[in-house]
Amino acid sequence: MNKTLINPRTSVLAIIILSAGIWRLCITSGHSSLTNFTPIGAMALFGGCYFADRWKAFLLPLLTLWLSDLLLSYFVYFHEWKWFYSGFYITYGAFMLIVLMGRFIKKVNVKNILVASILAALTHWLITDFGVWMDGRLYPKNMEGLITCYVAALPYVENMMIGNLVFGAIMFGSFELAQKKYPQLQLRNV
Repeated sequence: MNKTLINPRTSVLAIIILSAGIWRLCITSGHSSLTNFTPIGAMALFGGCYFADRWKAFLLPLLTLWLSDLLLSYFVYFHEWKWFYSGFYITYGAFMLIVLMGRFIKKVNVKNILVASILAALTHWLITDFGVWMDGRLYPKNMEGLITCYVAALPYVENMMIGNLVFGAIMFGSFELAQKKYPQLQLRNV
């Protein structure tokens, strides 16, 4: 039995996910009208969908998110190395749920990616902005404060949704085409 040391499927998936992290670094310029227009939501869905090993499905997207967060904290936001920012566990928990959503995509088609991309953005919005509200520094801890927090975040959820759709189309579409052209990239049932 001749087994290759490097699995081409895993390598290509890892390259696509790392590329998403690099794209995030290239297009993030701080707080702007394009904040949250990044490939990270699509990256989490993509990893969850295509990695057969659960640990890879979670580890690679979350590690890429963390590495890009680390670099952005130094070069864009805080100008110091922050291993973890305040409330990171809420954001990373939301991304773990997005990876889990990707695990439920059994058939990659336009409809399923569209629905998953929208649900991923809404999930991220509901969870992370609930965390912002719970923090209590920006909004009062009452129903009015919660609603104000969610309304203030609408432009960011819209950007994430568009980012999920655009980058999801690129990532899922390119890998589906690559699998057709290079059969060794297809998942094999052993």
